[in-house]
Amino acid sequence: MAEIIQRDGTWAFDGSTVRITPGLHRSVPLFRQTYGEVSVPLEAVAGIVFAPGRGGGRLRLRLREGADPLLQATGGRLPDAADPYRLVVDADRCGVAEYVAEEVRRALLLDRIPEEPVRAYLLPGPPVPVSVRSSDGTVSFDGGEVRIDWADTSDRVKRAAGPRIIGVGDLVRVEWLPGSGRADGFLRFVTRDGGISGLPPEKDPNALDLWGNARRDLLTALVAAAVTARLPHPSTRPGPGDGESGETARGAAPAGHHDVLLRRLRELGELHRGGVLTDDEFAATKAAVLRGFRGGA
Repeated sequence: MAEIIQRDGTWAFDGSTVRITPGLHRSVPLFRQTYGEVSVPLEAVAGIVFAPGRGGGRLRLRLREGADPLLQATGGRLPDAADPYRLVVDADRCGVAEYVAEEVRRALLLDRIPEEPVRAYLLPGPPVPVSVRSSDGTVSFDGGEVRIDWADTSDRVKRAAGPRIIGVGDLVRVEWLPGSGRADGFLRFVTRDGGISGLPPEKDPNALDLWGNARRDLLTALVAAAVTARLPHPSTRPGPGDGESGETARGAAPAGHHDVLLRRLRELGELHRGGVLTDDEFAATKAAVLRGFRGGA
């Protein structure tokens, strides 16, 4: 057993699994504490690096592409402090960190683990049900459906439409981006019939606009990962030459987009006639929908 215990967390390697447990110190980000313990099978590991620095160093575990739904959902956009596959190492424990890294590298060589991408998730992702309250509302996932209950501060169009419920079978993918500086983040659920809306996150009924508490909004990545784990693996998506035409692969609008556009415009018209949307809001939202349609056509 190779093990290193730090304030930031504990990494233990038994020859087949790297067990990562977050520390309990208040300096450990809320996201890592909430995500909890992660067991990484050796076959999911692409490599491990210890980078010494002034006053200590950092351990970093590299996973094979496509092995982890969390990394797939977040696309490398998790802040370093929230990344469960990084460990801050104190100066007096650098030797132990080097030993742990060497033991993992030796096992990778002995088991001949390749670094190539995998064709199925090797980690399960966050357990369900999972629910997160964000600045734009509460998003929940029970393994079969996503539900969004809007906050009082959500855009009035979203609140007028009521709770949003989306089945996993209606989803194509999940898009997630954390807030950065003055720029808002978002969690967007791209559906089979609604990928052309072109609406900004604050008005998109399939998206949460992340603009408030960055520490708590980061937890929406848990929902993104849990949903991603239950969608078809990215390696199964067709590409050019696999039954998908070159036009579609380059972003051409698939069949049915005109029907989606008309339905979306009808919905906006009903909100306008019902007094939910003002004239200016209706005009701006309609223009955004049309721009999105032209951009995807």
